[in-house]
Amino acid sequence: MKLNISGSSPKETQIIDSLNYLKNHKDILSIKTEINAVQKQLYRKGFIENRFDSIQQTKDSVFNAKFQLKKRFNTIHIYYENDVVSKSVLKQISKDVFNDYFKLKFTETENALNFINSKISEQGFPFSKIKLSNIKTKDQNKLNAKLIIANNSNKRTINNIIVKGYEKFPEAYLKHFLKIKPSQIFDLNKIKTKTEQLQNLRFASEVKPPEILFSNDSTTLYLYLKKNQSNSFDGFLGFGTNEETNKIEFDGYLNLNLTNNLNFGESFSLLYKSDENDQKTFQTSLTLPYLFKSPIGLDLSLYIFKKDSSFTTVNQSVKLHYQINAKHKISSGVLFEESNNLLNNNSFTAISDYKKNFISFSYQFTKPQNNNTLFPINSYVHLETNFGNRKETSQKEKQSLFQMNAFNIFNLNDKNSLYIRTNGAVIYSNSYFENELLRFGGINSIRGFEENSLFASLYGLINTEYRFQLNNSIYLHSVIDAAYFENKTSNLSQKLFSYGFGFGILTKSGLFKLNYANGKRENEQFKLSNSKVHISLTTIF
Repeated sequence: MKLNISGSSPKETQIIDSLNYLKNHKDILSIKTEINAVQKQLYRKGFIENRFDSIQQTKDSVFNAKFQLKKRFNTIHIYYENDVVSKSVLKQISKDVFNDYFKLKFTETENALNFINSKISEQGFPFSKIKLSNIKTKDQNKLNAKLIIANNSNKRTINNIIVKGYEKFPEAYLKHFLKIKPSQIFDLNKIKTKTEQLQNLRFASEVKPPEILFSNDSTTLYLYLKKNQSNSFDGFLGFGTNEETNKIEFDGYLNLNLTNNLNFGESFSLLYKSDENDQKTFQTSLTLPYLFKSPIGLDLSLYIFKKDSSFTTVNQSVKLHYQINAKHKISSGVLFEESNNLLNNNSFTAISDYKKNFISFSYQFTKPQNNNTLFPINSYVHLETNFGNRKETSQKEKQSLFQMNAFNIFNLNDKNSLYIRTNGAVIYSNSYFENELLRFGGINSIRGFEENSLFASLYGLINTEYRFQLNNSIYLHSVIDAAYFENKTSNLSQKLFSYGFGFGILTKSGLFKLNYANGKRENEQFKLSNSKVHISLTTIF
């Protein structure tokens, strides 16, 4: 069956044809439905007086339908009451808003009314109804109408919040992280937007969109969540050839992270590292968010470093943090550091006993990408500043420390991406001790060099990887790193470069990664013996 629709004139027929209506149909019911749909489209275009005249069937199953479009209205003046809808809302849909009416193109009327209704719903009236009444002709192509808004109930606020699936979800995260709490004005769209922020949490996720139960005198919000495995155990094994002895040497570390095991949102980390330079690192930290259900959290950390039999350094910090929203966090606190010279020969003046007291300020930004299990974080920025004094015997000296760590993944398509990370730090001081310098090098900084083998008063580095994902669990990548550092105690400044490749495999045990990199200094010949192989396995449990 075929449908042809025409107007009372060639011009009207041309307007109807521009609607691109469906011409081929399987039965009479489908034809009638299409005619009704065409008439509604004509209403929206301003032909509100259009009339369906007749339909005739020919012998070859062709149905000819006729319309009279009549006059087209281009503009409508809608009169409103100020206590029902505000001018600020109307100015978002119309450029001509007056004290008692506003102008619209007729074709924009339906979208404008839907917008007004959504704004009223945001104010706590989800069952409001909006319509135009007393529609009259103003002149040749203009209409007048009155805006009627009917609210069939009192303003709705959230009375109860019930979590299903993960009943022990921390209440403080509802109030301060999601910013959903009782007595809030009910707005379903805002609630859905807020619950989407759960994707920024490692320990919980949303199973399905929130649901609402309305009763005569209350509104109950149901959230459907689940607890995720968020603990991780990370370790790596590295080996390479010692330049002096030509023997293979090994290094490695263990890194344990425990998150939300007490259903408080807390996190605890423990790091122990021992490398081929006879250096030992012990670091632990504890984060307690939303103390006493307030928006303030507490960060505690302890860092101990021992360099063979030369010196030890102990660093302790206490910070308070404020989670601005799901992505942004700021913190401030105090940092205490003490270092002791272990050498019997005190003539080596580059190492000295000292104590430091710093005031610390930091900012952190995290943006996840939850559709990628291999790379769950898309962007990360951490900036930190420390100001204070270093005291050595009876001498006191002002110092400041600036640190930055940031990376971003540029997703070229589903399989190809570019990873760029920048990391750096600088100490500002009039004098420097060997045991207070910054330490870098290895798998977590510039690859192809021994762990923490480089000491600097200033350094900056760039890590780059071109990544190709074979599937959701396997990827290959390049390694191209560059760094620059200065060591004021030895008047040394150098450029470093590293090249290599690697791959990662997501197994049942965790993410297994292998990196092969060759590091070289500026103006240094390439040596295969300088290559390093780094192996790591991160297990989630």
